[in-house]
Amino acid sequence: MIHPNTELRFISEDIGYGVFATGFIPKGAITYVKDSLEIVVSPTDFLLYEVEMKKAIEKYSYKDEYGFRIISWDFAKYVNHSCNCNSISTGYGFEIAIRDIQPGEQLTDEYSIFNLDHPFECGCGSENCRKTIFPADFEKHYKDWDKKIKKSLKYLFKVDQPLLPLIDIETRATLNQFFQQPAKYKSVYSLRLKELPGFNQTNGYQELEVH
Repeated sequence: MIHPNTELRFISEDIGYGVFATGFIPKGAITYVKDSLEIVVSPTDFLLYEVEMKKAIEKYSYKDEYGFRIISWDFAKYVNHSCNCNSISTGYGFEIAIRDIQPGEQLTDEYSIFNLDHPFECGCGSENCRKTIFPADFEKHYKDWDKKIKKSLKYLFKVDQPLLPLIDIETRATLNQFFQQPAKYKSVYSLRLKELPGFNQTNGYQELEVH
């Protein structure tokens, strides 16, 4: 679920739609949380779809650490990438504002955390634009992302959090561990794609043992 102080707006024919703040969203606010209404497409189910449906799923989903594609039931799926994003995914199953987001400002996040299958050209226009976003960017940048996330998490219980009730009990316990012992921080690297047993994520086929 996307933060309630947001709305969907059309940007241009090239970009399409984006998500914009309708009110002030402070640094440390949860901007998105994966809730129970999200559509989850397993790697096997994805292979069964027709080509056009696969394209739609790839466009509007993100891939979790197990290769499952998550499609938001609301307009969270329209949040665009920026190399200077103001919101970012964390290892805790939600995205967090890493700086204050002003009314009218577009919410953006970091797509290379989403276990990309292919690189894509970026036209975000930020000074630090990487021009091309690669799957390997995860390895290059996750330590910098962790630094930003840690700084933002310090404000988690100091700002208004309309999405906090949607955080499950297990995640709350993990967060409590971090606040009690910062060394137990759960890195964004926990979102890095893991190989499922017997399933090749790259080639998309089942590897079965023959006895």
